[in-house]
Amino acid sequence: MKHSSLFTPITLGNHTLKNRIVLPPLTRQRSGQPGDIATDLMAKYYQQRASAGFIVSEGTQIEPRGKGYSWTPGIYSKEQIEGWKKVCDSVHEKGGVIFAQLWHVGRVSHRELQPNAEAPIAPSAIRVEKVKAFIETAPGVGTLVEPSTPRELAINEIKELVELYAQAARNALAAGFDGVEIHCANGYLVNQFISAHSNIREDEYGGSLHNRLRFLREIVEAVAKVTGPERLGVRFTPLFTSTDQDRIYIGLVEDDPHQTYIEAVKVLEESGIAYVSIAEADWENAPELPSSFRVALRETFSGKIIYAGRYTPEKGENIIKANLADLIAFGRPFIANPDLPERIANGWPLNELDSSTLYGGDEVGYTDYPFYENN
Repeated sequence: MKHSSLFTPITLGNHTLKNRIVLPPLTRQRSGQPGDIATDLMAKYYQQRASAGFIVSEGTQIEPRGKGYSWTPGIYSKEQIEGWKKVCDSVHEKGGVIFAQLWHVGRVSHRELQPNAEAPIAPSAIRVEKVKAFIETAPGVGTLVEPSTPRELAINEIKELVELYAQAARNALAAGFDGVEIHCANGYLVNQFISAHSNIREDEYGGSLHNRLRFLREIVEAVAKVTGPERLGVRFTPLFTSTDQDRIYIGLVEDDPHQTYIEAVKVLEESGIAYVSIAEADWENAPELPSSFRVALRETFSGKIIYAGRYTPEKGENIIKANLADLIAFGRPFIANPDLPERIANGWPLNELDSSTLYGGDEVGYTDYPFYENN
């Protein structure tokens, strides 16, 4: 077997995973309309990839205001819960483990996507630049648009959002998910509270780093009470550069990213959650995450560590052998290769990705990628 370190079993919470290969959260915009409901086609897509040791669902909005892109699924209505049950059942039939990623985009939205065409919500009324939302212009047709200027949340509304995260976790468990991941990355709502560039509040949720981490702390505590910490993970994107590419694709680069995210990880350690997932820059010639951060993360956090980015099996195996990671997520390769673990284990060639079918559409570029046939 090639890359054997990727195929040693590992414990994650209450689960013993069959390998260390992760299908990470990947936005595909194929939920059923109206209602943003997970479909039979989505169930097939996830079932095809259930040979992953661990699956995290695409981001699923916790409430209607959490939506920044048309056709992304939610997890706040009864119909949405029923739709996700099909997905969870299909994955479990193949022996897979799947967590739901709980998502709120905050200011990365447009009035067209908001209830009653109201302004999106955010920690501060600062409009995001160089990032797009996506709205439907006709059935099955849409366009990228500049996000609308958000309005600042009142303190009582922030408390209500914390409970919305907890309720979304209850809904995820009701749907059959094995646990949940809180999306705290990519410039979305939790990330907006953490960042000094998007949070200029002067109350207990702003100012100092400790205060800017308060929203994260409260959500983690509230969700952990629902799921148990052993069924909870958190995703971050700690960027260490400040190029236009970073801001366009991911969002927020802190003045001191090392301190910001090590302190954020300490919040997770206090709650004893199962894992932290680190999404690295993933475009061509993207900068490497500093090794000093990887070492500090391992020293700070006692749970499992997942890395995602432009990982090859070789790179993933090396970082596991160095004891800096426990699991490795493969995004684009897993989209194009539903049997990716088998291909890695056997050294089989990979299907090429059709990037034109990543977002929206039907089974083309979604469930029609072939499994490997060894003739």
